[in-house]
Amino acid sequence: MTKAADTPHLILGITGATGIHAARLLVEKSPWPVDLVVSRWGGKVADTECGGIEGIESHAARVFKFDDLHAPLASGSVAAVGMVVLPCSAHTLAQIATGLGDSLITRAAHCQLKERRPLILCLRESPLTLIDLNNARQAAAAGAVIMPVSPPFFMFAGRDPKSVSMDNLLDAFVERVLALLGRPSVWTWEDIR
Repeated sequence: MTKAADTPHLILGITGATGIHAARLLVEKSPWPVDLVVSRWGGKVADTECGGIEGIESHAARVFKFDDLHAPLASGSVAAVGMVVLPCSAHTLAQIATGLGDSLITRAAHCQLKERRPLILCLRESPLTLIDLNNARQAAAAGAVIMPVSPPFFMFAGRDPKSVSMDNLLDAFVERVLALLGRPSVWTWEDIR
């Protein structure tokens, strides 16, 4: 009998920052099964931005409650491709940077760092305070990749900017996230130069 955990999953944490559409694209495009954890405020933002989290949950392999510290993701012994926090609020960044593991998102992030697995924090905050920058530096020093939600605009060189949608921009961003996790890029700078 094959258990769900026999195949490494990608862990996705959604926190209370804007950018939920990018998280939806990540779940849909991931070549790996996705384990989803949504913070309380992440759910509230999803209600505002896209009418709820249910559409994203329906594409996930497994969905865990943000306060379920008994979930498999709370242990480094459970194999994972890595973890993406998208969007990552400044609050969640601060918790991860200081080693707090009082929610499933922050505990799972801690597990990725201690097991030396990829942890990509897609920070969605602007402008950044010195506190945010120090937290990002500390998380990066511990092994996290700080990847602000900043689409690769160069991928649309030569196109009329009015023809480029938010979906296009976030899709290109998600492709970069997946490339960092090991999935080959659909297109690169080489394709457009």
